[in-house]
Amino acid sequence: MPKWLEDAVFYEIYPQSFYDANGDGIGDFEGIIQKLDYIRDLGCNALWINPCFDSPFKDAGYDVRDYRKIAPRYGTNDDAQRLFAEAHKRGIHVLFDLVPGHTSEEHPWFLESKKAAPPQEFANRYIWTDSWFFWSNEGLKFVAGEAERNGVYIINFFKCQPALNYGFLKPSASWQLPPEHPGCIATREALKDIIRFWLDLGCDGFRVDMADSLVKLDDEQKSGTSAIWRNIRTMLDADYPEAALVAEWSNPPLAIPAGFHMDFLLDHTGGGYHSLFREYQVNAQGVEDKSFFKKDGGGDICKFLDQYLPWYKTLKDRGYIAMITGNHDTPRLGFSLSQRELAVAYGFLFTMPGTPFLYYGDEIGMRYLAFLPSKEGGYTRTGSRTPMQWTNGKNRGFSSGDTKQLYLPVDTSADAPTVEAQEKDPASLLNTVKALLRLRHAEEDLRSRPNLEILYAEKGKLPLVYRRGAFVLGLNPGGSTVTIRLPGGAEGGGKLVFAIGDCSLEGSTTGGLCTMGPQSFGLWRRPA
Repeated sequence: MPKWLEDAVFYEIYPQSFYDANGDGIGDFEGIIQKLDYIRDLGCNALWINPCFDSPFKDAGYDVRDYRKIAPRYGTNDDAQRLFAEAHKRGIHVLFDLVPGHTSEEHPWFLESKKAAPPQEFANRYIWTDSWFFWSNEGLKFVAGEAERNGVYIINFFKCQPALNYGFLKPSASWQLPPEHPGCIATREALKDIIRFWLDLGCDGFRVDMADSLVKLDDEQKSGTSAIWRNIRTMLDADYPEAALVAEWSNPPLAIPAGFHMDFLLDHTGGGYHSLFREYQVNAQGVEDKSFFKKDGGGDICKFLDQYLPWYKTLKDRGYIAMITGNHDTPRLGFSLSQRELAVAYGFLFTMPGTPFLYYGDEIGMRYLAFLPSKEGGYTRTGSRTPMQWTNGKNRGFSSGDTKQLYLPVDTSADAPTVEAQEKDPASLLNTVKALLRLRHAEEDLRSRPNLEILYAEKGKLPLVYRRGAFVLGLNPGGSTVTIRLPGGAEGGGKLVFAIGDCSLEGSTTGGLCTMGPQSFGLWRRPA
């Protein structure tokens, strides 16, 4: 496990929307470099930068045309190296987004593979059938009529994203190769070469897109795909022991044993993480929100804990469960939560074990902008990818260019949150985030280490009270004051170190008496 992950707080940057340094309407690497001091002062010491490799951008860069070249709209490979160097000067690590399961249809590998007589090196780089037509009842998606080659090929996502060939766990047709086939091994080794290329230039690791998608028709345990990642992890441990891997797998019990240091706790519908912030439905009457952190939502923390705690207990000595404020694929929390509700939610997110990820703009409560036309395959996700709101000036400070040139429109609402305004307000969400992250970095017990103990959590009730080493933490996202007695041995008292709203914790021979005002969060240092 890389040592630096013990105190890591990640900041996710969607590069085309973060800061435009050259005035062309699209964010770039120079823009990121110019904002590194802001990121450091915010309290984030690691970056996850969404896809930045050369691409036709039919899927916002997740359709890679050249894995070894920075997309010109962001800069050059030299700019990437300068970004690594400037970030490292500030104690910031940098992860790139790696797309291992597919490429763009314009990638040179695919252009060779689709020829009538493809070179041997690329004949099996992608998954081709041995017939010009094919139907599948196994969830595979095929594209026909696009190549000289006599066959059709599998895609992973959009039509423009042919799937790379890592094999089938149990081949059942002549065109399905096993993972140990030389062609499939060559694909794996090509991926390792890409990883080495960027690590040698100064990158600190990768967030891996669709990490569970490599071997096709894999079993429920993802045995075939896991074997590939364990092979890659062996290489990293030997040659790049400080390089980090975080999976977009959203199943930590599978991802972490497969070789990842971290996996995202993320479910788009119906799960425990979803119940914290996004348990809502949009209908003709408005938004019906039953999220735990919604003041009047009536949510149940046990829905989250029932999912999280078994995973945490199983994996706590093997890797980190990464919780996010949001990302480029999810509606922003500011869509349904107020600034106060966000502050209480962040009190929880930034004081839990594991590695937290803060999506750019969430520190000021940027809103999800609904009904935007789809941009680069974003569809409904487009509203979470709008430009960062730095100032109240032109284009919210994102770009000096013409407004019509902007990658996406900025939030023009009169009350749109900005960094400039919130920096001046000591009680702002931005300054709350800074205070929380300062505290996390200052106290080892509040970092990534697995030292969580739940002191009070009852189905359908508030508050939630938990312990992390020398600290007791309580939160009440509801609209009424609640008081509970903690169990015996969970001593109360101590110094209140950080608070949002009104809260108290008093000592008792049978346990602490905890009182939490409406929408409050408290953090106490226990008596020595």
